[in-house]
Amino acid sequence: MKVAVLASGSKGNSTYIETKNHKILIDLGTTSLYVEKKLKNLGVDPSSIDSIFITHAHTDHIAGIRVFSKKYHPTIFLTKKIYKEVNEQIFLENYEFIEDSFLYDDVFIEFFKTSHDTEESVGYIFTSDHKSIVYITDTGYVHKKYFPLLQNKTMYIMESNHDVEMLMNGTYPYVIKQRILGDRGHLSNHDSAYYLSKWIGNNTDRIILAHLSEDNNTEKLALSTLEQTLKEKHIKKPNILAARQRESTELFTL
Repeated sequence: MKVAVLASGSKGNSTYIETKNHKILIDLGTTSLYVEKKLKNLGVDPSSIDSIFITHAHTDHIAGIRVFSKKYHPTIFLTKKIYKEVNEQIFLENYEFIEDSFLYDDVFIEFFKTSHDTEESVGYIFTSDHKSIVYITDTGYVHKKYFPLLQNKTMYIMESNHDVEMLMNGTYPYVIKQRILGDRGHLSNHDSAYYLSKWIGNNTDRIILAHLSEDNNTEKLALSTLEQTLKEKHIKKPNILAARQRESTELFTL
């Protein structure tokens, strides 16, 4: 598999995954033009994208879908509850409901519920050729019942949204701070590091920290919090980087 985070943050999110038989996007919350440009920079023809998997209906995850879909006609995969919310904003023609884990030619796709302030939100696991990518953003917590499912994967694209001290000392209204900190908000750096320390294993090659707040976090804080947590728990550190809002990561081959 190949993977690149094209954009990550409150102004728009999209991630590219490639298997032998499929070229996939997770979310498309920037402009279609931005995603087309980033794909071309990676040597990927936007017209070759055959599917988009949606995590939830917030604008920063679906804003570019209407234009991109009209132009390239990928299949949109999403749950019925997410569809209900998305369809209030965007008319979808070519879509399929996800009701359970399924084999999509050469890639096995699992999904699990996350906890965000929307009707429904999900995370994904994509497995192909004995490699697995976990994708989790926009959640206040991860239920322990999913821990066995999430352990010892090849790559984690994992929300590390905010530093709690920066958030509490920042200019956001109190009600917004409480939303972010709540069970239907976003994962802090410490939350993210805690979960990853429980999951990563010998098969884990890379972690990409995602959805960093531009106001309440820094790359240095997010990375150092994870590195320190792994060090304290005597866990071997895999390759780690932070995804950015306005630029793509390189195209990693797993």
